[in-house]
Amino acid sequence: PHFLFNTLNNLYALTLKKSDEAPEIVIKLSEMMRYMLYECNEKQVPLRKEINYLRNYLDLERLRQGKNVDINFDVAGSVGDQKIAPLLFIPFLENSFKHGLNNQLSRGFVNIALQINPKQVHFFIENSKADAPPRPGGRRSGGIGLVNVNRRLNLLYPDQYDLKIDDNPHSYAVNLFIDLQ
Repeated sequence: PHFLFNTLNNLYALTLKKSDEAPEIVIKLSEMMRYMLYECNEKQVPLRKEINYLRNYLDLERLRQGKNVDINFDVAGSVGDQKIAPLLFIPFLENSFKHGLNNQLSRGFVNIALQINPKQVHFFIENSKADAPPRPGGRRSGGIGLVNVNRRLNLLYPDQYDLKIDDNPHSYAVNLFIDLQ
């Protein structure tokens, strides 16, 4: 819902300015909603559709974040008829903005790479982090998203994935390998 409301607010601002970008934003948002509502009910979806969803998400975030953010998305390898569980990568993408870029005071980055082989996908994402003062009591907020992703991976790809997370002082990186058997 947060993403949707932010996108609609940005779209509203574009329409007030009579921007030529507004129709493109409406199409991207429409494609995303159609995908989430109608196509993600399947156990697996074509990988190319998941990639399109990620591209649309990133395009809308680029609009929202402005020029102080470098967002890169590289897809390498051949996208054929591979299938994957829907919306598996999006929690990492959402977190890169929610916990990373949205807390930045100046410049930040999100780098995403998807390496595709006929039988394996490697998803990599790294985002910058702002220097944050320690929380009272040393407790982190949230964390349920990562727990849910791990549960989904264990259910959908038992013994067929490898997830590594590097939480560094100035960046956060995720490496996820999934065997597509």
